[in-house]
Amino acid sequence: MATSIDLFRGWPNPALLPVQSIAKASSIALSTPSIFQPGLQYGPDEGYGPLRQHLADWLTSFYRPKEPISEARICVTGGASQNLACVLQVFTDAAYTRNIWVVAPTYYLACRIFHDAGFMNRLRGVPEDTEGIDIGFLEKGLQEAEAKANAEGNTQPRYKLPRPWSKIYKHVFYLTSTFANPSMKVVSVRRREQLIRLARRYDVLVISDDVYDFLQWPSDMSATISPSDKAAVPRLVDIDRYLDGGPVDDFGNSMSNGSFSKLVGPGVRTGWAEGTYKFAYGLSQAGSSRSGGAPSQLTATFVDQLVSTGTLQRHISSELIPTYQARYREVMSAISAHLVPLGFSVPASAQPIVGGFFIWLDLPAGLTSSVLADRAAAEENVKIGSGTLFQVEGDCTEGRQDFEDGIRLSFGWEEFGLLSEGVERLGKAARRILNTR
Repeated sequence: MATSIDLFRGWPNPALLPVQSIAKASSIALSTPSIFQPGLQYGPDEGYGPLRQHLADWLTSFYRPKEPISEARICVTGGASQNLACVLQVFTDAAYTRNIWVVAPTYYLACRIFHDAGFMNRLRGVPEDTEGIDIGFLEKGLQEAEAKANAEGNTQPRYKLPRPWSKIYKHVFYLTSTFANPSMKVVSVRRREQLIRLARRYDVLVISDDVYDFLQWPSDMSATISPSDKAAVPRLVDIDRYLDGGPVDDFGNSMSNGSFSKLVGPGVRTGWAEGTYKFAYGLSQAGSSRSGGAPSQLTATFVDQLVSTGTLQRHISSELIPTYQARYREVMSAISAHLVPLGFSVPASAQPIVGGFFIWLDLPAGLTSSVLADRAAAEENVKIGSGTLFQVEGDCTEGRQDFEDGIRLSFGWEEFGLLSEGVERLGKAARRILNTR
């Protein structure tokens, strides 16, 4: 059988892991008593102080909000997934919090985190539109959920007693607002502002996985490689900070969930959360942090060496962005040559930038994603992401989408020399299916 080609796995290619830089950073940290002594202890609940400060400086320079970001707005985490679980532990009540609203198609592995927090069968998919979110659909759903809760007398948290460092939100809205996994979409600034206003009206906590923001490049295939040191769009957490005079209470209605997994390596298990001061502090008071100390305390000292010296920033601009841009272009060129003639299409985007790890494709009539994924694996030894995988698991909404009409391709993991061949083989599998219809 032909060489296996993996266009599904969303991991960074091993060649892009900054092993030497990590080795140097860890050597410095473990040979410096003022670093390794606190690094090997439990650590403050909010996380390793120097990393919080250096993160605040870096995020300020990249996102450029109206005012500098302070370390008080930042809590070090064990990565985006671990932090999502902690957010639910602190800021939701499985009886009082009505629903988890999720942009669909979604990052499918997040669904189990919501289920573990007690929200099985209470996830609700929110369709995307050309600007990233069908805001009218969400507003109608929130109205109906509130009417139902009021009719049932669900007016107070049932399982969580009041705590000074926390509040319990009525709703949670989850998305990846920039370079969504799997759809690639970037939510427009207009939609972001609409979402924050809606969140304030209905007491929604907006959780945005901002894990791909630093990996951006021009969508124009002919543009030269030009790594940017400025975010293309403001984060939801920044919009909540300033829109219409700022947050309606001390906790705000948006948090940014950040991670070093795609920038340094998933194994460092280190990330950060940003929100209002009170939100960040409340998150640090999750029971697991109060008992075990800050997540990733030792690796946070390594990552801090990378950030504070500018090593990570240089790695992103000189290695990651040019490499991922080249990979993206290689796959897009192969799509144009081998899939577009069969009727495949890449959803149009009004944004001048693209990024992240994934490409979403709409299928031609006569193809379904589950059949195509199975046939591509069996006949061509090519792995892809069937659109059905990205449904919101547990969504009982009438008319929910199954995404049989789309597939996701990853360009981050497989060796560069196999990317185009993988797309070509996928086209062969698709052609055989279409020719039998």
